[in-house]
Amino acid sequence: MKKYLYLFTLVFVFISCSDKTDTSFEPETEQDIIQYIEDNNLNATRSNSGLYYVINNEGSGARPTSTSNVTVDYKGYFLDGVVFDESNSNGISFGLNGVIQGWTEGITYFREGGNGILLVPYNLGYGESGRGSIPGGSVLIFDIRLLSVN
Repeated sequence: MKKYLYLFTLVFVFISCSDKTDTSFEPETEQDIIQYIEDNNLNATRSNSGLYYVINNEGSGARPTSTSNVTVDYKGYFLDGVVFDESNSNGISFGLNGVIQGWTEGITYFREGGNGILLVPYNLGYGESGRGSIPGGSVLIFDIRLLSVN
């Protein structure tokens, strides 16, 4: 009986000390964003936070602040092009202080009527844990058009 107890204890200790890290989680990196920019011939600017943005048309109306309420027409997708969300052409209204950090910062680079692309690293998006159909560690890309500052 002592042999079995000894064997059980040895197996338990071995299992308890094993590496339990999940190697399937590999957050997408800034290098992945840079590669996407190069592959798609984008003229992107990097902010101090690590957000990359492309201004196709700055717009000519009001410029929002990080606490403004805005209406935005958008399409969100991953680096592989798979769309995870999009508005209809009428857009969606929200407060910039209630969305992901990449939007709170990025939308302020445009004026009403402006459009472009936001390339949001995971730490300015949904982090390592993700949300709904968005896996943790995902870079998020948004085609955006700022319809109005409300």
